[in-house]
Amino acid sequence: GECFRVLAEHVPRHVMAAFFQRLHHFADANEFRIGRRPADSGRTAHLRLMTKVARLYHIRGMRQNDIAKRLDISQSRVSRLLQEAEELNIVRTVVTLPPGLHVSLEEKLERMYQVRTVYVVDATYDHEDELTVELGTAAASLLDLASPESRVIGFTSWSRSLREMVRVLQPARRSRVTHVVEMLGDVGPPAVQHAAAHSTQKLAELLGAQPSFLRVPGVVDSPATRDAVLGRDAHAKAALDLFNEIDLALVGIGTCEIVAPLRAGDNFFTEQQFQTALSQGAVGQVNLRFMDRFGQPVDSSLNDLVIGITLKQLLQADRRVGVAGGPSKYAAIRAALLGGWVNVLVTDLGTAERLLSDGDATSTNRSVVGPAASR
Repeated sequence: GECFRVLAEHVPRHVMAAFFQRLHHFADANEFRIGRRPADSGRTAHLRLMTKVARLYHIRGMRQNDIAKRLDISQSRVSRLLQEAEELNIVRTVVTLPPGLHVSLEEKLERMYQVRTVYVVDATYDHEDELTVELGTAAASLLDLASPESRVIGFTSWSRSLREMVRVLQPARRSRVTHVVEMLGDVGPPAVQHAAAHSTQKLAELLGAQPSFLRVPGVVDSPATRDAVLGRDAHAKAALDLFNEIDLALVGIGTCEIVAPLRAGDNFFTEQQFQTALSQGAVGQVNLRFMDRFGQPVDSSLNDLVIGITLKQLLQADRRVGVAGGPSKYAAIRAALLGGWVNVLVTDLGTAERLLSDGDATSTNRSVVGPAASR
């Protein structure tokens, strides 16, 4: 503009007219118009502006209104340019996993075993007792026990990993849980029974719920003894009645052996009884209900000696959570997944990788126990 003003002051008007006439002829010959950029040039300017807006927003961290002021455009245009940048792949969303997270592995296991959720924990341990502590601690932060769907929680109080979870669990801010019920009677020596009862009490307090204890032997010597015990204990009968109302079951996954501090015959199975279960095809148990390697229930008279939740009742729970890992429990964990007895699993990386590598067998050997919707 300044150049043309200077020309107008020093150049005769007829000369300026001739100049502009020749300039218009030149523009027509080159398909160009004064005051209008060619289409490709306009597109380039638009892309340049879009890229600049995207960089200011995503890299510099500027707010949209600040970008609008800086570039002298409206905030709505900034928003449109950012959306267009994503549509044209100028801006791409990339999720980079922090070290120690295994989302891809978790998703593969969820599809492979047809379960709701798998949590894989990086654990460093020398002995499986240390792994039990790490998994329990991780479960306390990973599991939402006070979800709106939970009213009655079944708790396996003799499980070491679950007791560790309760030990570090924080109080729920909002909870609709009304009852925490023990899913198995007492097992082990008095010290273990005391620790189990304390854990049940604490979990109920953290969730603002009523504890329902099952203060009867977990394993008895005969069906007649079982019936006699339950016949005279109203509190035990009330706990058993709650089994059919459990929404969330915190399941104990165990081997077919006696692990300290449990003791043979101390409200628990003997070595001989475990050997009997193994001879019948058992590879592990959930709440002392035996499973074979495909997750199928082992039909054994030992089931009649257990005072606790049945497998049929367990399947009625919408969420069935197992917190377990390590080589010694691998067969039991895999069987629990295959049978559908667990549909939420918290486990360690080594166990998860082995479950994945052995997953091909599920396509030919798996037998679905519960309805698919319940998984």
